[in-house]
Amino acid sequence: MKASFQNHLRYSLVKDEYSATRRDCFESMVRAVRDRLVDRWTETQQTYYRRDAKRVYYLSLEFLMGRALRNALLNLDLETSTSRALAEMGTDLSQLEDIEFDAALGNGGLGRLAACFLDSMATLELPAYGYGIRYEFGIFFQRIRDGYQVETPDNWLRYGNPWEIERPEYLYPVKFYGRVNRYHDRDGTLRCEWVDAEEVMAMAYDTPVPGFRNNTVNNLRLWAAKSTREFDLRYFNDGDYEKAVSDKALSETISKVLYPNDNALQGKELRLKQEYFFVSATLQDILRRYKKSHPESLDAFPDAVAIQLNDTHPAVAIPELMRLFLDAEGLGWGKAWDLTVKTFGYTNHTVLPEALEKWPVDLFGRLLPRHLEIIYEINQRFLDEIRKKGPPLSEQIADLSIIEEDGGKKVRMSHLAIVGSHSVNGVSALHTDILKNVIFSRFQPIFPERFNNKTNGITPRRWLALCNPGLAKLITRRIGDGWLTDLSRLREIEGFAADGSFREEWRDVKDSNKARLADLIKSETRTVVDPKAIVYCQVKRMHEYKRQLLSVMHLIALYNRLKADPQSSPVPKTFVFSGKAAPGYFMAKLIIKLIHSVADCVNHDRSLGDRLKVAFLPNYGVSLAEKIIPGADVSLQISTAGTEASGTGNMKFALNGAVTVGTLDGANVEIREEVGDGNIFIFGLTARETSSLRSAGYSPLSFYEGHPELRQVLDMIADGFFSASQPDLFRPLTDSLLGGDPYFLLADFPAYALCHEAVEAAYRDRERWTRMSIANVARSGKFSSDRTVREYAKDIWNAEPVPIRLPVKK
Repeated sequence: MKASFQNHLRYSLVKDEYSATRRDCFESMVRAVRDRLVDRWTETQQTYYRRDAKRVYYLSLEFLMGRALRNALLNLDLETSTSRALAEMGTDLSQLEDIEFDAALGNGGLGRLAACFLDSMATLELPAYGYGIRYEFGIFFQRIRDGYQVETPDNWLRYGNPWEIERPEYLYPVKFYGRVNRYHDRDGTLRCEWVDAEEVMAMAYDTPVPGFRNNTVNNLRLWAAKSTREFDLRYFNDGDYEKAVSDKALSETISKVLYPNDNALQGKELRLKQEYFFVSATLQDILRRYKKSHPESLDAFPDAVAIQLNDTHPAVAIPELMRLFLDAEGLGWGKAWDLTVKTFGYTNHTVLPEALEKWPVDLFGRLLPRHLEIIYEINQRFLDEIRKKGPPLSEQIADLSIIEEDGGKKVRMSHLAIVGSHSVNGVSALHTDILKNVIFSRFQPIFPERFNNKTNGITPRRWLALCNPGLAKLITRRIGDGWLTDLSRLREIEGFAADGSFREEWRDVKDSNKARLADLIKSETRTVVDPKAIVYCQVKRMHEYKRQLLSVMHLIALYNRLKADPQSSPVPKTFVFSGKAAPGYFMAKLIIKLIHSVADCVNHDRSLGDRLKVAFLPNYGVSLAEKIIPGADVSLQISTAGTEASGTGNMKFALNGAVTVGTLDGANVEIREEVGDGNIFIFGLTARETSSLRSAGYSPLSFYEGHPELRQVLDMIADGFFSASQPDLFRPLTDSLLGGDPYFLLADFPAYALCHEAVEAAYRDRERWTRMSIANVARSGKFSSDRTVREYAKDIWNAEPVPIRLPVKK
């Protein structure tokens, strides 16, 4: 390792010990590690060809990978030896690790789930590939100015990415606009071709995905948009250089930024372009790879290829594969459709109707004219089959149609994904139940065999071994390290919960993690918190349904109680928030401002001492989560019941020994089943109760008028207590709550406040709390992404592990 590091420093970067910077040392280290992946990487791909293995293709618009250096070292079992080698050369591995940018390829849980799945697929030795977009700029870098979120570019590729390999040999044309030309072939069959279209080139960039302590190194292939030509010479020769290169600049914007703001038509069009861009390049690549092993026929396509759609973003892959089968390969409709349905699986990640993608037909048809034709044909054939079944299904045509007619025609991408896939899965038991019985209840009787549940999971390698080494080592000393690949083995630590010395060690680990978190809060926010305070964490994407506002309302109530009783001595509390709001999401950004305004009030009130503190850590991402989660005592998972598909943050906190305060929403339901009622705090309305209350005519004003503490909190927010210079600043929040409260914050507030009193009582009993913490870790085995991926492989993909054996070097 030393020799490889020094060789790369000298020969790859042309630096010596005098001129090398820390970034040079980091890049040399990455290249040295990557060298150790190359043979495995190459052999993995060749083995898949030799074995003619069925390959799994995971299509996702997001991959929130996090830092790769220590993860690669852990999976290669080189962490200790590399750290020692660097120390002997006067370099600290942790300092090099801090230089690495998080790969800015995702927004939240969707992208992080995809990253966990890639890790698990490689660890389980499954022949699998991730496909997405190589965004030049990520979601955005979040800065806080005067309490407001300010978005700045996240230029994570500023210094390049030493992990990736550019593949100019894999360059595919992707078309947009144009028109459809119809003609008859030699056999008199009517054919279609997409002509007069604009083209953009998609170039591949590959990143290795190593399995844990095996020889499998799978591939994450990301596409970057490249112009088909550098500039238009006609404009250049006329002296208009800017116009000459403008087409190049415009075409390459497709892979510039993750999730453009789609409030405007231009943003919507760019978003759809992104989705089709990576789907088109990916399917061309999949067909190329398939034909290398099966040049004679497409009959075996579903036996060799499984494509999983990670939410509706890649659903345009269904008409695209049909287009390739029909127009490029000359198949008939029946054969093409049969192959397509058998190939695709669809994972739904949302129960919010507004989050189910719909594209205006005029936009879709202008951008992808041939695909709109194919979608109409898919829809017509599907609805014809429904009509044959007679009532009551035939009376539900409008609800089942892929084309929505009300309020302007739109393409329903979720309906397209359901009709065009052989499997439709939710990501928690409750979520799947809602999909089957509420959101897609019309489809359940038609395709009962398609709907299934695959509860999400997280990789224990990153979310315990890497982020919480103190706890991981304590566990390993007692039960060995088999839990790293079989998380159910954590059950064995329950036997040590009765051991006082083990509980003391457990608390020591937690106290060390909390001290590090307190240092992080101080360095990031200048807020000094008591390391011994109970730490409540709500870190996730900012959204009204996730109810960060409910936490803030409770915070204000706690503040008022302390002000009313200055002599009270509750357990000191620190509330930690972190998360990004979408740039165009006014209410979510206003909640961030309110958090900061309340924090300013609370943290600067000397009469409170250390009894209550509030911190908002900016620019939430994987690396920041790895620092926050181990230091949490309480995990706040308080979304309105029936709105969160699953959540994976809840799993990460539980795996690291935090106790959940949550509603019966998403995977909280299954966490409660696993850890037991005595080791979790559940409050609030259930999904059924929220539905009933909404149907009965929910009146938030009655809760406001009937609960004095709640009324005081809302009045303080509305009347400018936390915004003296702009008294009506937060009025939109209270207007929304009193005018409808769509996420039932007021209805759940009394139960939430009572729940926190129970938490404080439990925390005062240190031994009881430690046992609860141990139980949460010990019973988290179900929530490994290894388990989830095994279920996908068995039930949906029909894919088998392919062990990789390296040839013996002579």
